[in-house]
Amino acid sequence: MVKEEKNVQENRPARAAKSEQTRTLILETALRLFAERGYDRTTMRAIAQEAGVSVGNAYYYFSSKEHLVQGFYDRIAGEHATAVRPVLEGDRDLTARIRGVLLGWLEVAEPYHRFAAQFFKNAADPDSPLSPFSEDSSAAREAAISIHERCLTGADIKSDPELAPLLPQLMWLMQMGLVLYWVYDRSEGAERSRRLVERTAPIAARAVALSRFRVLRPLVRQVHGLLVEFLPGTATAGARGPGRPVG
Repeated sequence: MVKEEKNVQENRPARAAKSEQTRTLILETALRLFAERGYDRTTMRAIAQEAGVSVGNAYYYFSSKEHLVQGFYDRIAGEHATAVRPVLEGDRDLTARIRGVLLGWLEVAEPYHRFAAQFFKNAADPDSPLSPFSEDSSAAREAAISIHERCLTGADIKSDPELAPLLPQLMWLMQMGLVLYWVYDRSEGAERSRRLVERTAPIAARAVALSRFRVLRPLVRQVHGLLVEFLPGTATAGARGPGRPVG
C-alpha cells in the first residue's frame, strides 16, 4: 500500500508536465489557426484535429474559444511581467520605468501583431468575455495593473496620496490606448507605436509628479472623483474611500 502511494506521488509531476504540454500544444495550435483562418472561422473541432487531440480533450483544457483567447491573454501577461523585471528592479526614474513597461509589452506582443485585429474586433464588444474589462479577463487585467503598481511604487517620484491608489489602473488604461493604436499600426516593426511610447512616457511621469503640489489639490480631487465614478471596478473602492482598485 505504501509502495503504491509512493508511485502515485512520484508520477504526479510527470502527469502535470504532460498536462501542461498538452495545454500549450492546444493553445499554440489555436493561435496559428486564428492567424491563418481568422478567429470567427476557427472551430474547436478544427483546433483539436490540428493539435492531434480529441475534441473532448480540447474542451477539457479550454471550455470554449473565448477561454483559449483568455489563455493567450494570460500568456502575454506572464511574458510581460518577466520582460519588465529588469526595469522594475533597476532604474528608479519614473519616465524610464513607464517607457520600459510599455515598450516591454510591445516586445512580447510583437509575434502576435499580424492577427491582433482578429481579437480586437471581438474584444471591442462590451458584452464579450474577450473584453479587457470583462470578468473573464480579470486575471490578466489584475496582472497588468500590478505591473503598473510596481512601476509607480518603485519610482523616485511620489504621487498625491489621494490619487495614488487609482493611478495603476489609470496607467493600465493608458496601456489599453497603446494596444488599440498598436493593433492598427502598420509601420515597419510597429515603429510608430514605439515612438508614441517615447513621447507619452515623460508626459505621464510629469503628470504623476505634478499631482503632489498643493496648488493642484482641487484638480487632483476632481480627477479622483472622476476616476472613482467612471473607471471599471473602482466604484466600490470609491465608496469606502481611497484604497486599491477592485478588479
